[in-house]
Amino acid sequence: MILGRTLAIYLSNRFLKAILGLFLFAAVLMFLFDVLELVRRGGDREGFSVLRVALISLLRVPLLLEQVIPFTVLFGSIAAFVTLSRALELVVTRASGISVWQFSMPAVVVGTLLGIFSITVYNPAAVWFQQKSDEVATGLFGSDQTFLLQNTNEVWVRQDGLDGESVLLARQLLDGGTRLLGVTVFTFDKDGTFRERIEAEQARLGDEIWYLSDAIVYTTEQDPQPYGQYQVSTFLTATEVRESIGSPESISFWNLPRFIELARNAGLPAYRYNLQYQTLLARPLLLVAMILIAAAVSLKVSRFGGLGSMILGGILSGFVLYVLTELAKDFGGAGIVPPLVAAWAPGVFGVLMGLTILLHQEDG
Repeated sequence: MILGRTLAIYLSNRFLKAILGLFLFAAVLMFLFDVLELVRRGGDREGFSVLRVALISLLRVPLLLEQVIPFTVLFGSIAAFVTLSRALELVVTRASGISVWQFSMPAVVVGTLLGIFSITVYNPAAVWFQQKSDEVATGLFGSDQTFLLQNTNEVWVRQDGLDGESVLLARQLLDGGTRLLGVTVFTFDKDGTFRERIEAEQARLGDEIWYLSDAIVYTTEQDPQPYGQYQVSTFLTATEVRESIGSPESISFWNLPRFIELARNAGLPAYRYNLQYQTLLARPLLLVAMILIAAAVSLKVSRFGGLGSMILGGILSGFVLYVLTELAKDFGGAGIVPPLVAAWAPGVFGVLMGLTILLHQEDG
């Protein structure tokens, strides 16, 4: 029997409402905990206000929520399957001759469309909101800014310039790599001798030079000297700065191909950014995998009961996929595994696992 259009729309709506409801619940929880944490960290700082902190958190929560999208799809689908089973709707549907593959198809379509929407619309919007959150938060959290923004890598970058080599660390990257906050620079003479350490509030990249603002210069020959403006020469470009310091998650889906191409043209490795791009492309497949796993662990409830075992099975399945995804990211980001393989392997594994369990349950 062919699944009718009305029934397909009805099932799609049930799955969509369950997934979105769980997603919104996760968003509210994340927002509340985030606001409380930011209030704890910034409550005694100049410029603090509850409204400002709430706005910072509200703007950055969408990007944080990207990490939980697969799990909201998994547990939302489990909730939808269980609700339909307990209301005997799936029992009646199966009694009418509709197979598990047919009434699972609306959920698969919903998952695919949500995956496409999340990478083409949601991700660019979330990155834009995060950038606005960075701007609102500038100067509020001081040295704790990395906790809030989490958009730079804790790495020292060696750079060369007209005056010699220097080593740089920044706690926040803005404006595509042309503006840094929380800057520390160690400079050396052309013969490699240490010259000075510079602590600055921010740095702007000019033509082969960093313009440092509110800097304090430490040397071995005199007491620390404050400077309103200070300069350090560099041959780095904005692309090289972004590749060395920036986080791939801070670049939107539509800008990643252009940035990967720029990095390659500059002779820089683009493993992390290519991995992020492929991971986003693979998200619809990963969401489909979550739905198939949800069907595999929840459809037995209508026959044999065991709600607790079903929930535990869903949690374990999600945990296995999460661990596999993180391992693949680590290997892909380090260049050990090709980014294409690292990004798509968890989704392929999840789909095969879900299909295998369903085939065993339904067709013996």
